[in-house]
Amino acid sequence: MNEILLQIDGKEVKARVGMTVLEAAQSAGLSIPTLCYHEKLLPFGACRLCIVEAEVNGTTKLVVSCVYTVEKNLVVRTRSTKVNRIRKTILELLLAHAPDSPKLQDLAQEYGADKDRFEKESSFCIHCGLCVRYCAEVKKLNAVGFVVRGIKKEISFIPEIASKECNNCKECFALCPTSYLQAAFVLTEALAFSTGNSNV
Repeated sequence: MNEILLQIDGKEVKARVGMTVLEAAQSAGLSIPTLCYHEKLLPFGACRLCIVEAEVNGTTKLVVSCVYTVEKNLVVRTRSTKVNRIRKTILELLLAHAPDSPKLQDLAQEYGADKDRFEKESSFCIHCGLCVRYCAEVKKLNAVGFVVRGIKKEISFIPEIASKECNNCKECFALCPTSYLQAAFVLTEALAFSTGNSNV
């Protein structure tokens, strides 16, 4: 097995070739916060909360650890002043969408984020994509997907599929860091499922 030796927060870590920095850190018992990462899913890099400083041969850059693969002579800092400041701002932006999310509140307390810094736009979806990707990659059902693009992007259940598949599954509900997904499902069920079922 090919291995790479790197340094994370001053600790020497062995990692397999092809491993991401996040995976290497987790294998060494080092914690990096994430919202859009799941071990069963392909890396997505949407939330940016797992950002770290990566230094190779004296050159430092900010990278998203769930998609950045390990390399020789890599030095990683997961809690530098710059990284902490960026995470704090990311959390403040996310809290404008989901101020009551327990997971975001816990992280906000850890990083000193102010949930009232930005004007509230409570959509409650933070676009982590966990539900969409889990349904597509693990369950192979595609019962939930993204609608619209850009800043107005939201997730939505596909009534034709969800009405047949979701009541017996609901595995994605537990993945949602804001609990928005369950509310979206109940709304879709109320608005669309009864109409669809009446045609059966």
